[in-house]
Amino acid sequence: MKILNRDCDYNLHTHTCYCDGKGTPAEIAVEARKLGFRMLGFSGHEYAPHDLDACMSPESTKQYNLEIEELKSLYQGVMEIHRGIERDYFGGPNGYTYDYVIGSVHYVQKNGVFICVDDTPEILAEGVEKHYGGDWMAMVEDYYALVGDVRRKTGADIIGHLDLVTKFNHDNRFFDENSTRYKKAALRAVAALAKDRPIFEINTGGMARGYRDRPYPADFILEEISRLGCPVILSSDCHDGRSLDFGFREVIEHMERGC
Repeated sequence: MKILNRDCDYNLHTHTCYCDGKGTPAEIAVEARKLGFRMLGFSGHEYAPHDLDACMSPESTKQYNLEIEELKSLYQGVMEIHRGIERDYFGGPNGYTYDYVIGSVHYVQKNGVFICVDDTPEILAEGVEKHYGGDWMAMVEDYYALVGDVRRKTGADIIGHLDLVTKFNHDNRFFDENSTRYKKAALRAVAALAKDRPIFEINTGGMARGYRDRPYPADFILEEISRLGCPVILSSDCHDGRSLDFGFREVIEHMERGC
């Protein structure tokens, strides 16, 4: 498997105080240099009216773009700085051009209602009960249908946390990740995405924040991504400077042992 940042010397999925992260871009850049990074990419949550708690406002988006451009100049010749964006499936371009786009699915939409898959387990369970009649697998299939279309919809260069829908599903709390139906839904999404050979991320953000003990995506998904010849990139989905390279070396060791 081709891991683009096998040397663990950069992270492109980074959030700041402009959205739901902690720390300014300048503060996070300082931490990246301490780690010996040769490159750092910022990827604030793009404005999306259905996700106001997490995304940047139109006003903060302007300041975000200005500050990242200033950091590019400041660190020129020292560390590459890239100005990216994380675009939700139900979001859309905001008029700015970015160095790269991370395309992600954070919501499913049912009966005209947005159901967030990564807010809290209680909110997700309530949404599945109310709008899917408690049919978790139906919700999961809707989620993966969106994932399979996320590159077309968002123009993504990088596919974000592909199986985010499992965030609260430790020990198969809500649905069986080993079932044939579940795996078919996930692999259909991978097959659809792989036609364009995007970059898939191995995302350690859920581990860094204590939700899970393994990265996204699951091993069987990574095996299929590898079989289809798509590159992957290590990502910490950093929300503070302390987690810029969280779990990277452990993931590399796991991959070398054979996932």
